[in-house]
Amino acid sequence: MDLFLFEALAFVAGGIALAMAGVYAMLVLSLPTGTKKMREISKAIREGAMAYLKRQYMWVAIIAVIIAAIMAVALGLDNLKGAKIALGFAVGATLSALAGFIGMSISTRANVRCAQAAKKGLNSALTVAVRGGAVTGLCVVGLALMGVTGFYLLYKDVNLVIGFAFGASLISLFARLGGGIYTKAADVGADLVGKIEAGIPEDDPRNPAVIADNVGDNVGDCAGMGADLFETYVVTAIGAMLLGTFFFKDEKFIIFPLALGAMAIFASIVGTFFVRTSSVKNIMNALYTGVAVSAIISLVLFAVVIYVMDLSWNLYWPAIIGIIITTLMIVITEYYTATKYSPVQDIAESSKTGTGTNIIAGLAVGLQSTFFPVIVICVGILSTYWIGMRGVGAITDVGGGLYCIAIAAMAMLSMTGMIVTLDSYGPITDNAGGIAEMAGLPEDVRETTDALDAVGNTTKAVTKGYAIGSAALGALALFVGYTQEVQGYLVQHAPQLLENGTTLMLRIDSPVILVGIFIGALLPFIFSALTMKAVGRAAFSIVEEVRRQFKEIPGIMEGKAKPDYAKCVDIVTAAAQKEMVLPAFIAVIAPLIVGFGLGYEALAGLLIGVIVSGLLLAIMMTTGGAAWDNGKKYIERGNYGGKGSPAHAAAVVGDTVGDPFKDTSGPALNPLIKVINTIAILFAVLITSMWI
Repeated sequence: MDLFLFEALAFVAGGIALAMAGVYAMLVLSLPTGTKKMREISKAIREGAMAYLKRQYMWVAIIAVIIAAIMAVALGLDNLKGAKIALGFAVGATLSALAGFIGMSISTRANVRCAQAAKKGLNSALTVAVRGGAVTGLCVVGLALMGVTGFYLLYKDVNLVIGFAFGASLISLFARLGGGIYTKAADVGADLVGKIEAGIPEDDPRNPAVIADNVGDNVGDCAGMGADLFETYVVTAIGAMLLGTFFFKDEKFIIFPLALGAMAIFASIVGTFFVRTSSVKNIMNALYTGVAVSAIISLVLFAVVIYVMDLSWNLYWPAIIGIIITTLMIVITEYYTATKYSPVQDIAESSKTGTGTNIIAGLAVGLQSTFFPVIVICVGILSTYWIGMRGVGAITDVGGGLYCIAIAAMAMLSMTGMIVTLDSYGPITDNAGGIAEMAGLPEDVRETTDALDAVGNTTKAVTKGYAIGSAALGALALFVGYTQEVQGYLVQHAPQLLENGTTLMLRIDSPVILVGIFIGALLPFIFSALTMKAVGRAAFSIVEEVRRQFKEIPGIMEGKAKPDYAKCVDIVTAAAQKEMVLPAFIAVIAPLIVGFGLGYEALAGLLIGVIVSGLLLAIMMTTGGAAWDNGKKYIERGNYGGKGSPAHAAAVVGDTVGDPFKDTSGPALNPLIKVINTIAILFAVLITSMWI
């Protein structure tokens, strides 16, 4: 069997995904853009989004060049190892940024076309939103799979491809931080002054922050999530390939994760054709139909790959378990965040007695929402490990078990194309509703866009839950990758430090390891505190600016004067760029300080701590924040007094607290975990060599 055929298949599949994204982009761009007013609003949103990305990428590029130069020197000059890793880092960062840029470019053009299509009916608008979202989804998986496969073909050494993963992770961290700070600062500022103080509706053109708010939807949930799942896909694939290198003698176990990704791309393309509906009540089911079709086709094609590659069928069951975990994470997240279920309704009901009880209820839902996802992840880990222990061709049974966990994670991430499509659908429909409101379109159009947007809030929450759940399994593979790097070096240079001269043992009763665990568990909390405060400071600037314009520009509230939208966009853009630096710096420097300062065992402890606490905190914040948001929307539908009632005012405040939870701090923990783990793997040998 010629393994090059499967490598070529993976690379070509990535190219097909990009080609299909181009087809969808052309279909969307060929549609009418509506009235002159609609085009003006859409242009303002697009220009604001692109101005933000341009400024962000300029700063990130400078940082990336510095890091690449340091890596090229620090990671060794033998056989140009450092230079090869630095090249992978640069390309990984570039492709991650490109995936977000392409997706957001189409998203900010699809919004006005979605609003115009809503005049024809629900299914027409839904089709535009799904196709626009599919551009981002297919670009993410296409560029990710082509990048990983291309560098493996170039180097034939997975350890050198780690640089590609680090580049993707770093861009993801900046995109999540900057985009999250931007979108929530604008959203909070617009809500606090517009809804509460001025008493005007959401997306009202009289609000000076309304364009910045609509820009934020794109930079946070399109560019940000695109970069996030790009790096999660890349890191998970490379993690599985690393375990294939460590535990198997046959190269086909290294190629197998890439083959899974290739098959799922074809399945995701087919799945996008099945998303259609004519009923407001069936929008979510229509989207889930696309996911279900993609999952079923993927499982069939996974079986074909295993048969053709002549692999153990014990590798098929972890792939099935990975798809099941994906399904369960979607169901659980929807239960805690959709308006038709009790958690969101309880938050809405608690608003009747004021802001305090709303906050308490929202925090309780967020904390409670960690239970079932963690149980699902634990069952998935144990079941796949047990299957692998029964034998898959590994050098050791333990190695087979760990590899099967990585395959389950890869099966989860193979669905990325379809899942990102659902996520990017959200900002398109959200913007379409804003354009409909600001352009004064008929009420039936706004009802259509509102129905699509309400579902978009749930799809964005589901995507975050999916990303965090898959990150937990993927991070475990990275942790094993780190320990194997350390163990491999010690076997050659200091076998006396290993149990029986071959095995690295990490004991919880070791003070150094315990300190590492505590520091690792601490990092997500400090990181989240910094990002929450960053949103607060940026939102304060927007609140002050909106108040100033209401006061100093006569005629705004009467609709006779136009607010200065550009000023709000500029303020929040500058604030986001400034505020994202410190949290990102901590993510990069913390593992290096612990590793070089306390040793390779302490760094292993740090990885354990950051994975566990980061997972729990991320689930709590993203799910709780989404529940707060939809609790507000449940009231806005006429429940408990509807818009303008005391319950609504309390729910708006709760949503204000939940916004940075669900769109800034919570999602940013995902790339934080990955950045720390990839840095640990890159510097594992150098750190270990200093401590023996």
